[in-house]
Amino acid sequence: MARITFQKRQKEMKRLEKQRAKAERRAERKLAKGTEPQMQDQDLDLEGLGFDVNPRTEAEPHS
Repeated sequence: MARITFQKRQKEMKRLEKQRAKAERRAERKLAKGTEPQMQDQDLDLEGLGFDVNPRTEAEPHS
């Protein structure tokens, strides 16, 4: 019976290690995401795709 308990402990330790590694990778991605430059509107050709780049809002007066 001691063998089963030892196997369960090994399995649990492996699960915890995977959880820590995943959290570490998630934190690294979050830091990397914050350092990347943001994409500018002029980098995308939205008008060519049929999107209005400067849509009017209700707050703006219509001309």
